[in-house]
Amino acid sequence: MPVSDRYLYRAPSDVPYFSADADTYLAQTPLRELSKERKLRVLSEEDFTFWQTYGYIVVKQAVPSAVADKLLQFAWDFQGLDPERPETWYEEYAYRSDLDRELHIYGFVEAYQHQLIWDNRQAQRVYDAFVDVWDCEELWVTLDRLNLNPPNVKTRDRALIPSTERGFDIRLHWDIDSTLGVVPQRVQGIIALNDTTQEQGGFQCNPELFRHFDRWKVGQPADRDPIRPVYDPVEFPVVRPELEAGDLLIWNGALAHGVAPNVSANGVRAVQYLSMMPALESHTRLRESRVNSWRNLTTPDWNATLLGDRDKHESLRYGSAELTDLGSKLLGLTSWTGQEFDEPTGDVACEESA
Repeated sequence: MPVSDRYLYRAPSDVPYFSADADTYLAQTPLRELSKERKLRVLSEEDFTFWQTYGYIVVKQAVPSAVADKLLQFAWDFQGLDPERPETWYEEYAYRSDLDRELHIYGFVEAYQHQLIWDNRQAQRVYDAFVDVWDCEELWVTLDRLNLNPPNVKTRDRALIPSTERGFDIRLHWDIDSTLGVVPQRVQGIIALNDTTQEQGGFQCNPELFRHFDRWKVGQPADRDPIRPVYDPVEFPVVRPELEAGDLLIWNGALAHGVAPNVSANGVRAVQYLSMMPALESHTRLRESRVNSWRNLTTPDWNATLLGDRDKHESLRYGSAELTDLGSKLLGLTSWTGQEFDEPTGDVACEESA
C-alpha cells in the first residue's frame, strides 16, 4: 500500500532529514542556510559559500578523466552507436510510447547498473562532495542513468516534441514545487564524461534567480507555474558552466536549471546523472527495491521516466556490479549503523516511490 505523503522516514543521522521517497526531503534548516557541523572534505570554504549563494558548485576531477572516457565509450557501445559515424546517431526506432521518443531526443541512455556506472557512484571524492553539501554522512546514491546527446537535428530535433505553456520545460525548470510554503530539499548532480563547449549545450541554470528568489516571488501572481519560472533575462541571466571530463556538478533542486540544445556541427554532450540523498534505512520496501534492482539488474522504479532499454535490456548483457564497502552502504545493502537487514526475496516493486 502506498505510503502517505504525511508519513516520513528519518535518515539515520544526527541531522534531522525526513522523506517519504528518498527524493525530496523536509529539514529544519534549508540547505542554502545550513551551518556546517562537519569539516569540509572536498569543497573549500569559498566553494561552500558559492553553493549556498548560487545553488550549484563544480567539483573539478571528481573522477579521473580517463575513467569518464571509459564510461563514455560504454554509452556509445550500449546503444550500438559509432562515434565516428554520425549517420548511426539518427536512426528511426519503433518507440514504445511518446515518452520513449522524447527520452531518445533528449539523449538518455537506459543503463543503470553497469560496473563502470557503479565505480563512479562509489568513488570516495564523489561521496565526500555530497557529504559536504548535506552535512550528513549516511547517504544513499540515486540509481540513475547516462545521457549522450548529439546535435539536436533529424530524429533528435527538439521541435519534434510538442511545446507547452506550463509545466516541465527542458530549457529551464525547478525540480521541486517552488510555490510551497516550506520548500522541500533536493540535490541533483552530473559527472561530465567529456569536455563540453557552449555549442554542445548541456547544463544551464539561473543562479541570480536562486540568489534573489524570495524577492522575485513577491512580485509573482498567485497562480504562477510551480516548476517553470517566468523571469527577466537581463536581471536574472542564464549561465552555462563549462565542464571537463570527470567534473562533478551538484545543484540545489530550488535552482531553476535545464539543458540547452546541442547546436554544434558534430560534438556530443555526455554525462552521468548521479546524486546522493540522506539514507532512509527504515523504509524497507524502498531499500529492498534498490537492492533488487542492483542484484537482478532490473530497471529502478523510483521514477516513472526510467524505462529500460527498448532493444536489449541490461539484465541480458552483463552481471551485477561489484560493490565496495562504501558502495554497499550507498545502495542500502548494508547499514550505516551496523544493523543487520533481512535479505529481500524476489523482485520488490516499490509502490511508495513509483
